[in-house]
Amino acid sequence: MKLSELMKVVPFIDVDLKEDPVVEHITMDSREVRENTFFICIEGYTVDGHDFALSAIENGAVAVLAEKALSLDVPVIVVKDTKRTMAKLASHFYEYPTEKFPLIGITGTNGKTSTTLILEHIFKAAQKKTGVIGTMYAKVGEEIVKTKNTTPESITLQETFHRMVKEQVDVAFMEVSSHALDYGRVHGCDFNIGVFTNLTPDHLDYHETMDAYLNAKGLLFAQLGNVYRDKYAIFNIDDPASKKLMKMTSADIVTYSIKHKADFFARDIRLSAKGTKFELIFQDTCYELEVSLIGKFNVYNLLAAISAAYCAGLSIDVIVESLSTVKGIPGRFETVRATVEQDFTVVVDYAHTSDSLQNVLETVQDFATGDIIVVVGCGGDRDRLKRPVMATIATQFSTEAIFTSDNPRSEEPHQILADMTTGLQAHNYHVIVDREMAIKQAIAGAKTGDIIVIAGKGHETYQQFAKETVHFDDREVANEAIKERK
Repeated sequence: MKLSELMKVVPFIDVDLKEDPVVEHITMDSREVRENTFFICIEGYTVDGHDFALSAIENGAVAVLAEKALSLDVPVIVVKDTKRTMAKLASHFYEYPTEKFPLIGITGTNGKTSTTLILEHIFKAAQKKTGVIGTMYAKVGEEIVKTKNTTPESITLQETFHRMVKEQVDVAFMEVSSHALDYGRVHGCDFNIGVFTNLTPDHLDYHETMDAYLNAKGLLFAQLGNVYRDKYAIFNIDDPASKKLMKMTSADIVTYSIKHKADFFARDIRLSAKGTKFELIFQDTCYELEVSLIGKFNVYNLLAAISAAYCAGLSIDVIVESLSTVKGIPGRFETVRATVEQDFTVVVDYAHTSDSLQNVLETVQDFATGDIIVVVGCGGDRDRLKRPVMATIATQFSTEAIFTSDNPRSEEPHQILADMTTGLQAHNYHVIVDREMAIKQAIAGAKTGDIIVIAGKGHETYQQFAKETVHFDDREVANEAIKERK
């Protein structure tokens, strides 16, 4: 594509191009520059892309998008906001890929990953080729694609969607984080369906207030646009935030609930250590569901996925049938069993917010026959306000809490744990800074019928410190600890 053709989508820019180079690649990362690249200067928190413009040209960039004049030997196009313009250019460069298949976006504090992967299972069972972008991976069909964030930058997003078009994907699902919405990473994405799971305190280090956090989530539904055709906004009406979010969209509203009558309603929920049974009520018809996923919170995730799949065109019978074979999701209430003689239960879960931790521990209480021991910490360089709340919930809903390191990042682990325990009124806890030691001690002391919940990291296979990231998998450590007991 010629540079002049690429720039046609940017209004009020009159580019006088003495040279009109061919653009074969666009990027905001100078390390990814190759021949015939259009380099976009983004001013970030730690580095300024303008400082790398010359290096980009030396590596093959033929034009630069910037927010200030630069003296370079290639065309430099100056705009007010390079990040906003980047999303528009990426959509145009990759030929508006999300107009070519249904795109379902899932937002909310908890449940995004589980809902996304349940949707992937449903559509695969219906013989549809799927695309996924989320916390655990980006995936085109069966091919895993590397991404840096839960919701990648707009260039990476559009490039991935373009790949989905080439691979003839039938439908795509994307976790949409509040950061991505606030940063504008999803500008240019033509969502057909937006799903809201829930809203609980998280990321307040960034958003500062719950109202700001809510408004960021609301951007997904506002961006569904004002065209009714094939646009659906799906809400968990058991969460009070839904009422406010409904006012932000003109799309057709679909609801789900386990407490109130809704378009998709679950009743008679029966939990066990093996799975969950419930009745799905849809259009005055009752469907009996039995799934291997455990917990009331997973009923919400299932309802969200069922609602979205139906709005995307699948029949309710196909959806219900597919759920009989849905499997557990890595790092989400995932049980670890290392020996057949094991007479206690170990659960690894990604729960890293107060609400998700409470959900997991309440679920465990429903079928626990012995003590409940929870191993949990809080991440460094993240919302400090939730630390004492997490500690309080851990002690309230367990027999014993062991507070330990999560991903301390640049913070001192001892300080994070002090933030969690300072002022804590309970006494059923102790602190073990080393996460491996904490997990092994919890398992070493387990008795028949006990349930150990290892929370916070779930599927993650690393631990982040100030100067290094090391391999660490809660499931591997737990497995080793169980074998050591034997």
